[in-house]
Amino acid sequence: MAQQVWARDPDDIGKRARRKQLPISQKESQKWLHSLDAVYTARDCCPTTHMISVGDREADVYDVLVAPRPVGVALLIRAAWNRCVNAPQRYVGDTVAAQPVAAQLVLHVPRRGPQPARHATLALRFCPLTLCPPKPRKAERLPGVALWVVQVGEVEPPAEAEPIAWLLLTTVAVETVDEAIERVQWYSCRWGIEVWHRIVKSGCRLEARQFPKAERLRRALALYSVLAWRIFYATMLARAVPDVPRGVLLDPKEWHALYYAIHWVPTPPAEPPTLGQAVNWIAQLGGFVGRRRRDRPGAEVMWRGLQHLGDLTTMYGMMRRDSP
Repeated sequence: MAQQVWARDPDDIGKRARRKQLPISQKESQKWLHSLDAVYTARDCCPTTHMISVGDREADVYDVLVAPRPVGVALLIRAAWNRCVNAPQRYVGDTVAAQPVAAQLVLHVPRRGPQPARHATLALRFCPLTLCPPKPRKAERLPGVALWVVQVGEVEPPAEAEPIAWLLLTTVAVETVDEAIERVQWYSCRWGIEVWHRIVKSGCRLEARQFPKAERLRRALALYSVLAWRIFYATMLARAVPDVPRGVLLDPKEWHALYYAIHWVPTPPAEPPTLGQAVNWIAQLGGFVGRRRRDRPGAEVMWRGLQHLGDLTTMYGMMRRDSP
């Protein structure tokens, strides 16, 4: 819904030690409040939609947690700090650890680098609590924050993998096991933005661009953001609804060129392929082999395949002037 672009001042390098004395308006943490403003604007456009702003540990900023929000906008943030709470155990981690295990759930963990995909068994705990304001900011008289905490910890993780351990803070009520599981599922959706950023950086190679002016880099980012979205959209849509028509992703000229390149035939079939078939063919252009039936193409082969498909479609249009 929104993007923010800024460049760090080289004169500020090495001044991290004094960041606690600065107001949030002078910190990079301000970006989370700007993101909330974008959510508020979207909420105004969609007044019947309940919106959840999900953030990783970098978003665990007290100013974000205490910021006033309109009805219909909530937070779900992975905790980075073991904050003080108004409870006998005094701290968030100890308070939730004192709760009984409410359930065990299985979460699919996608492949990450050399670590293969796996199914992780997680112990689930949850409870309500009230965060106390940070002591260094006592003079500001900040209010406490009432919210719910959900903790999941991997049971017997493999030795070669980093165990999953999430401590989630949310302003959405968590009163049942099903609601706690749903909050974990919400946070697991955040992996998608990591994949999207990887496509922008590694696939579109934004960081390798050498523009003489920052404005050109911003325009490139705008274009690559859409390209990365299309690649990620195609990858995930083919997994979710592989049998829908290819028209949700490819126009006739694109799938004709794709079919010719894959099957080496002069005419396309009367029946167009499904989305799942088309995505697999695009991935083949990018080097996808798919030796096992359960193998599914990822973002890397998709960005290479779509780049090649663009060239094929251009050539197809030049050679077939009568094509649609």
